Amino acid sequence: MNLNIRLNSYFQFIAMRLVKLDAIDSTNDFLKYFSRRENLENFTVVTTENQTNGRGQMGSVWNSQVGKNLIMSVLIKDFIPDASLVFNLNIAVSLAVIQSLQKLEIPELCIKWPNDIMSGNKKIGGILIENSFKSDQAIDSIVGIGINVNQTEFENLPQASSLILQTGVSFNKDELLLGIIQELKAIVENWSKASEDYKIHYDNLLFKKGEPMIFQKPDQSNFVGEIIGVNASGRLQILNENSHIEDFDLKEIKLLF
Repeated sequence: MNLNIRLNSYFQFIAMRLVKLDAIDSTNDFLKYFSRRENLENFTVVTTENQTNGRGQMGSVWNSQVGKNLIMSVLIKDFIPDASLVFNLNIAVSLAVIQSLQKLEIPELCIKWPNDIMSGNKKIGGILIENSFKSDQAIDSIVGIGINVNQTEFENLPQASSLILQTGVSFNKDELLLGIIQELKAIVENWSKASEDYKIHYDNLLFKKGEPMIFQKPDQSNFVGEIIGVNASGRLQILNENSHIEDFDLKEIKLLF
């Protein structure tokens, strides 16, 4: 059976709609536009070989060599019941990516809070979630996922790496996409039964958890602390030098490593 036939059969098996593009400015923006004009089914996926205006957390730019990496966005509906629980989706997506990469034997996988995927001290991927709050109180989410797969050069990005650099093996991007969606669907469908287990698993995968590290605040002042977990609203919990636990939002703290 050739790959295209196998992939098409698998798409039908996991009940997803896949839109493949040669090039687009942003898969997240395309899927948002698409979802406003059609009643798309849950887990609709958009992927591209070339993203010209990719974004990361806090407006950062994500550059990717054409055809080398997995660039995808997926629509998630009916998962977040209210705004106070939006971070649950971050947990679900991060774990789906980690679990799919574990099956490929990518070494030393962890999550640099809130949404960077790491292999050792190197960033191999990232997640950008954009939520839409609808008039009927429903929350739809566009989940952007970027994984550096077969790219071997990262100019002026010393902390960036890829699956091929971490393993010496090249990978099929379509099979990686399918693996991530399969893991994500399983987590979403099982969330009500195992949400606490998933949250514990996410905390245990946090990059540098339990190690004394230097953190920087917006005023450029530094302090030493240890990551101990993430609270229910998604704020990072750090045990400071005075043995007090402080909670920080994304804009309030930076890990220096």
